[in-house]
Amino acid sequence: MDFHQFYLGCLAHASYLVGSDGEAAIVDPQRDVEQYIAEAEKRGLRIRYVIETHLHADFVSGHRELAERTGAEIVLGANAEAQFPHMPVRQGDVLRLGSVELRAIETPGHTPESISWLVVENGRAVKVLTGDTLFIGDVGRPDLAGAKGYTPRTMAGMLYDSLHNKLMKLGDDIEVWPAHGAGSACGRNISTETWSTIGVQRRTNYALGPMSRDDFITIMTTDLPDVPPYFMRDAEINRIGARALSEITAKPLTTRDVKSALHRGAIALDVRDSDAFGAGHIGGAINIGLAGQYASWCGTLLNATDDVVVVADGAEASREAVIRLARVGMENVIGYLDGGVLAWSNAGYATAQLPQITARALSESRLPVIDVRRKAEYATGHVPGARNIPLNELAQREDEIRTDEPLAVICAGGYRSSIAASILARSGVADLTNVAGGTSAWIAEKLPLEV
Repeated sequence: MDFHQFYLGCLAHASYLVGSDGEAAIVDPQRDVEQYIAEAEKRGLRIRYVIETHLHADFVSGHRELAERTGAEIVLGANAEAQFPHMPVRQGDVLRLGSVELRAIETPGHTPESISWLVVENGRAVKVLTGDTLFIGDVGRPDLAGAKGYTPRTMAGMLYDSLHNKLMKLGDDIEVWPAHGAGSACGRNISTETWSTIGVQRRTNYALGPMSRDDFITIMTTDLPDVPPYFMRDAEINRIGARALSEITAKPLTTRDVKSALHRGAIALDVRDSDAFGAGHIGGAINIGLAGQYASWCGTLLNATDDVVVVADGAEASREAVIRLARVGMENVIGYLDGGVLAWSNAGYATAQLPQITARALSESRLPVIDVRRKAEYATGHVPGARNIPLNELAQREDEIRTDEPLAVICAGGYRSSIAASILARSGVADLTNVAGGTSAWIAEKLPLEV
């Protein structure tokens, strides 16, 4: 059997190739599909099926483009109500790839149409591809099916049944390969491991511990993180089928073009790291660096209808920024600044700065501090006196922040705080400082924490 996991770190997304005897299936593909075609060709396989375990909400899938380019058939749970040609499957349906069988297991709960796939080689079950039903160390959140009329409690009950009546009936040695890893917003406690076994998950996954169905429902529906605003949009794009990525391009723009676009209301999206952004950037630019969870934060914080101009170090980074935006359904980039901030400065346009402060210097100052980490992170320990406004809540809570006083912004390592500071600066907060290294640097300096 040919088996390969593709892992996209910036979206914590896992997709798969399963093949045998010259035939292959691709499971849960990301939007840019070239790697699947190349891997199949390298292994001498023809892609026969493109399988979606469910309609993903956290990224846009390349299922339609991959099927069109390879002649493969798209396979999806019968309850998906997808609006493109596909093979609808239900419990017990089987796809054959040479000596390998893929057996459909209906596992609703994360979504109504979720299907897990049992991989059987020469009559022996060896792996299960669980999509977003069962993660390593966690299970899928049950609150993403509101548009269908299902409540989170209803979905959590379905999830309990899928886990205990189906997946936990499998043998302990069967490998578990999910669609996401740590950092995905589709779960709350996903491990950094990208695969496991049924036996290990039975013993270590908190959501599979001994509890009643009612207790499980309560746990799964209590203190759920906010649903990122782009999730429902992406799920609908996936239901229809996205256009080919090759149709999405971004052209180089002159400084004059960019100046004119910004005057018309476009957003300058600076994708450099926080140090480079702090040293000099276009006034009003929002800093979401490529090095972090760039696409997720862009989808969460930016409006998909606003024109965007990418500011990066070079054309290659600019094109990467555009592709990553398209992966979460944002196709609103009108171009990128040719020559970057240096060209902007050389053209005589002013730049702004975001001062950086060390943890030690912060401790010796009297600066008020905003901590933009998640509530759970903040609760484990924070700079004494710091107020917690999670980054995803910042836009709705800006009225809590005075625009006429100096302010330091902190997160775990400096990435999210630079994003937050750029948003606050765009909103009129004049005297901002980013804490370099964040709370991690504060702890490394052995400075006191407030819990």
